[in-house]
Amino acid sequence: MNQPFNILSRRSFLSHAGKLGLGAALASLTDVPLVVKRALAEGNIGLNGKKLLFIWLRGANDSLNSLIPVEDSAYNLTNRPNILIPKDSIDYSAVTGAMDFALSGNGLGTFDYANAIRTGNGFAAVHPSLKFLAPVYNAGDLALVHRVGYPKQSRSHFDSQNYWENGSPNNNVLKDGIFYRTLLESGLTSTSPLTGVTVQSALPLIMRGSAAAMTNLTDPTRYNLFGIPNSTSGNAKADSFLAVGNDSSFPSKKNRDFLQLQYENLENTLSIFAGINFTDKDPDAAGEPTSGDGNFFLDDENTDGDTPYYLFPTRNKKNGGAYLSGRNGDTDKYTVDTGAYGFFRNLKAASLILNGTSAIIAGTEFGGWDTHNNQGSATGSHANLLRRLGWSMYALQKFFKIYGKNGTNPLPGAQCSWDDLVIVTLSEFGRTSIQNSSGGTDHAEAGMMMVAGGGVRGVGKDGATSAILGCHPNDSIPWVTGQTGSMFGVSNRYLKRAYDYRSVLGRVIRDHLGATQGQLDRIIPGYADSGEKLQSGGTSSIDNTPIVGEPDILV
Repeated sequence: MNQPFNILSRRSFLSHAGKLGLGAALASLTDVPLVVKRALAEGNIGLNGKKLLFIWLRGANDSLNSLIPVEDSAYNLTNRPNILIPKDSIDYSAVTGAMDFALSGNGLGTFDYANAIRTGNGFAAVHPSLKFLAPVYNAGDLALVHRVGYPKQSRSHFDSQNYWENGSPNNNVLKDGIFYRTLLESGLTSTSPLTGVTVQSALPLIMRGSAAAMTNLTDPTRYNLFGIPNSTSGNAKADSFLAVGNDSSFPSKKNRDFLQLQYENLENTLSIFAGINFTDKDPDAAGEPTSGDGNFFLDDENTDGDTPYYLFPTRNKKNGGAYLSGRNGDTDKYTVDTGAYGFFRNLKAASLILNGTSAIIAGTEFGGWDTHNNQGSATGSHANLLRRLGWSMYALQKFFKIYGKNGTNPLPGAQCSWDDLVIVTLSEFGRTSIQNSSGGTDHAEAGMMMVAGGGVRGVGKDGATSAILGCHPNDSIPWVTGQTGSMFGVSNRYLKRAYDYRSVLGRVIRDHLGATQGQLDRIIPGYADSGEKLQSGGTSSIDNTPIVGEPDILV
């Protein structure tokens, strides 16, 4: 006899789901009536106030020119004749704990320093275009994890991005995303109209699934159903359309209740977005703008005192010091290249959504990292991309510390503090240790992830003297130097992994967002396989490669 609905227990449901495996577990969760999903959910995802922001670096970042093994003799002009980032005369082996911040000379460009920037771990350096990581790193709010990959690495963009997003390497069958499953496990997707949001051209796989609808904005200023700019008439048309649709009578079969829920969630989501100011106005010629008109700025970075630096540079007049002190478009004073404006518009929108709504996970992306040709060294296409990335980490720290919950100037209704937030970067693989004949780099294996936030275990927190993981000969899995070392650990050509990206994300999902270990086993299937060693570390049963396990990146 079927068990009565009103005595269905969490234990019996989860026991049944676990026996059927990941796919069946999720299917079972979708079959449970909407009113009890939150009661069945384990953990504290969405209840503890913790949030996550991800940035996808599409195309595969050259991690060896981002977090640079500058003391490895194999990082040399023979292997990278046109793209090597040169050392300075400073002692890179001196362990100080702090990352250098390269200052610009009087009248020189913002990024006039052309050498590798010392990180303070005695071995690694960062690209000079990442100089704005220094304030975040030195505040203890940033960890850099090198040699990140997964077993049997694919060097196909399409496949590898799928594996990073579905959380199941070498599995092209699984069609839902790792963050989608995280949000589904929260139990809130049936009761909250807004749990996950991306701001980019299309909803990525990492947030897609069949049992709940995540939200994607292609343009934060034109979010309504008909692409109508934010306005009373536009909202009225959309609201009217949804009201009619949601009043329709649906037979209670074939997930019609789910369809009705989506109508309701979409209507509520549009209402929430209507209360957020996504506008991007030009700076007011009559005086300094204020945060009230959407122009978020940082006046303590302005040494001239006449106009602020903007946290989210979305046009020339908001781009660094190009228009300060009577300048008229001095491009040497830009903080980012002019092609970055769309990315910063989207990053600003994602930040506003996390801060102003109940959304748990938000993300965006920018491409251009497939640097096969003319990659450049201290300047060039790769340097421009890193400038965007470095400034974005700095801007996000300042935004949430100023305008977030408990900030110095919190926005009305602020719901996310810097301590509530973790930021992660994703990129499908690293690039070859030897440059190619076109002055670029080709598809390879291990790469680098950045993890930032007030709860990150950075320099000075819990006794940490460094927050560079995976890039030192004294690591638990040592970085081996030389032409037969780590840079050539796979096929004598590729950087060999020491961390699995799933271990990084798994630590964040469980210990920051609040998943239980049981939930994590379902969110990331590899955790349920003891041979994968994702949590504790050891030799992977998939390819016999030693890995560290979960990195110590959270306080």
